[in-house]
Amino acid sequence: MRLCWDWRLARIFDDSGEIVDESIWDVGRKPAAVANRLNLLSEGRMTDEARRLSERFPEAENTPIHELESNMWPPISTEEAQILQEATLVIAQAGIAEASSDPDRRLEHLVRAGDEMRSSWTTLEARVVEWSGLFLPEINLDENRSRIPIALARAETLEDAASELETVVSPSGINESEWSALSQWARGVVEVEARLQSVESAIKEVATDHLPSTSALIGPLLAARMSTTAHGRDRLARLPSGTVQVLGAESSFFLHLRDGIPVPKHGHLFQHPWISRSPRWIRGKVARMLSGKVSIAARLDAYGGEPWGDNEVGEVEAKVAEIRKRHPKPQR
Repeated sequence: MRLCWDWRLARIFDDSGEIVDESIWDVGRKPAAVANRLNLLSEGRMTDEARRLSERFPEAENTPIHELESNMWPPISTEEAQILQEATLVIAQAGIAEASSDPDRRLEHLVRAGDEMRSSWTTLEARVVEWSGLFLPEINLDENRSRIPIALARAETLEDAASELETVVSPSGINESEWSALSQWARGVVEVEARLQSVESAIKEVATDHLPSTSALIGPLLAARMSTTAHGRDRLARLPSGTVQVLGAESSFFLHLRDGIPVPKHGHLFQHPWISRSPRWIRGKVARMLSGKVSIAARLDAYGGEPWGDNEVGEVEAKVAEIRKRHPKPQR
């Protein structure tokens, strides 16, 4: 005997394909109720009708309806097709609402948006700095890199910008149309930087709330990046510390497997000053220790542990100082 069901009904068939018993759902057929039943089916669970028949015929084997012959299952009527379409809209709306409330999805969009905006801002800033250097020959471009776009954006003339930057204009000067283009470009750089700061502020807020311990340990921006690369907080909490250590260095790791280059010692974690400002020969040791602590912090965040504070972070910082003290010089 076989037990088959969908959102409308359930049937028991004998070995010859004859219907032995059936139970039809014909009360309260509303889009929301149909949506609930479709969710049950997507999870592989039984409807009430299927459960009743299963208790009545415990020897019946569960069989998907797509394994039946086409004439053994009733077709969907026009009315049922209409209510099914309305139910799928309910499911879609619920999925959108769930996705919008998922901090992992929000962090992913924020981090990607921040990366794209920072890439654009870096290119725009480099252009305006090099461009203005043609007309401000005596200025130190490296030392005044952050000041140049702001000065050009709010100045009425190139001479005003040069005065604010405490330098002089080249003897050839600049014509009105080129100054207009340069100042507008500088204003665009300032606007993009403001948007970037707004995005990073949002990342910090969401990450601090969603990843409190990890954010306290390595900073909210880096915590958000680690979580996004791991495809969510829960997956980050399940990863071994060795994988956490090289998150973000996937390309180098696969080159190691393919071409035999040295194994990468760190990925995104290199952005943390405990690693990037450590001597080259101990960066791997610091990264290995820190990745273990990040794994613990991520599990606290994912499973509702007590968030870390200054004391726990201070203990990790002391371990970094201890590693630096133990290895003042590179090993031979």
